[in-house]
Amino acid sequence: MSKDIQDFLPPSGELLGLGEPTHQEPAFGLLRNELFTVLVEQGFRSIALESDRVRGLLVDDFVQGGAGDLDTVMTEGFSHRFGELTANRRLVGWLREYNAGRPADERVSFHGFDASTENTSAASPRIYLEHARDYLGLELELDRLLGDDKAWSRDEAILDPAQSLGDTASALQLRVIADDLLTTLYARAPERIAATSRADWYRARTYLTTGIGLLRYHKQASVPGSQDVRIARLMAARDSLMAQNLLDIRSIEGQRGPTLVFAHNAHVQRMTDPNRDWYSAGSIVAELLGERYTVIAGSLGRSETLGLMEPAADTYEGGLQRTFSTWGFTPSAALQPAQMRTDINPQRGYFPLDQPLLDHVDAVLHINSGTPA
Repeated sequence: MSKDIQDFLPPSGELLGLGEPTHQEPAFGLLRNELFTVLVEQGFRSIALESDRVRGLLVDDFVQGGAGDLDTVMTEGFSHRFGELTANRRLVGWLREYNAGRPADERVSFHGFDASTENTSAASPRIYLEHARDYLGLELELDRLLGDDKAWSRDEAILDPAQSLGDTASALQLRVIADDLLTTLYARAPERIAATSRADWYRARTYLTTGIGLLRYHKQASVPGSQDVRIARLMAARDSLMAQNLLDIRSIEGQRGPTLVFAHNAHVQRMTDPNRDWYSAGSIVAELLGERYTVIAGSLGRSETLGLMEPAADTYEGGLQRTFSTWGFTPSAALQPAQMRTDINPQRGYFPLDQPLLDHVDAVLHINSGTPA
């Protein structure tokens, strides 16, 4: 048992996944901020949140000292309404203040690592493909193939395979063009980096791979099937894109220091069940990075925000309540078998601890009571 996150950092760690069991309890984001200041002192030089990858570029520009104001960055730099969260606003403000006056190699970077999708919709690939085209200076007309952006982004294009654009002749042609753009981006890397910068080349790659990912996502949305099968397929596509984004982020940050990843437990945990319909981003990254990936799952006792009362004594959370009066870390292997919590309201989004999750994380961060923490 400990309050020191350093006790759970392996010497070879590159990527630390810190999960939360719900997006609706503010204590996790606020505590994350405090823990991240400690990690920065230990050499961490980047943080990645479960928010849109391309929008996150605007946040990083700002925290590196770029122009703009905090209100605009919080509105335009986050997806899924995460810019409205106090913890994220404080994080962005702290990053800008910390970076001020420091040399580039000592500054801390911000990344989003989520796909450009919402729960029931996905964006048009237009701005992502056009950015790459313009960066490469190509004369390439995309309007005819892209058509109306609203036809891509409306809910029906994801929820109803018959209304999806993902399997149309235009979409298939766009995928070929996007693949050719990626080949050209790499083939001309020396020239383009010399003319612009390595950061600009990485930005173009981020836009382009996001566009390619969206085309793949829309293709999955076009495949008929039962709703359960379709949702599982789309979740698999989303987490696959998240994993690719995390690996891309590490390719950028690898020489500077480790990265903290903050997201829902469902995305950062490892999953090894071969009978699952989809694997989390954490599962994919863990298989590829091995011991360089560490994951800590979040757990919650009480929460006024969620209407969550004291957990039953025979549950995992009940045992942790007796261990931590405020909050703390414990190795997952140290927890005794217990019952899964049932006093939850699914509409509030709390995912209770269970044995399969605990079997595939390294440690647990438990918060006794959300609001006081």
